[in-house]
Amino acid sequence: MLAWVTANLATILVCFVLLVIAALVITYLIRNKKRGRTACGCNCAGCALHGSCHPEH
Repeated sequence: MLAWVTANLATILVCFVLLVIAALVITYLIRNKKRGRTACGCNCAGCALHGSCHPEH
């Protein structure tokens, strides 16, 4: 088992780093959604979801 880990250590580390980055991105998107912020930053008039991402206050 230890030989397998040492032989694949680089792959394991890269996968771990990618998982951490994905978790950080998901956390960032969830926090922005809870705060009412959107990720698009575009003109809402041309968006198909313009009525759902910015609710009336």
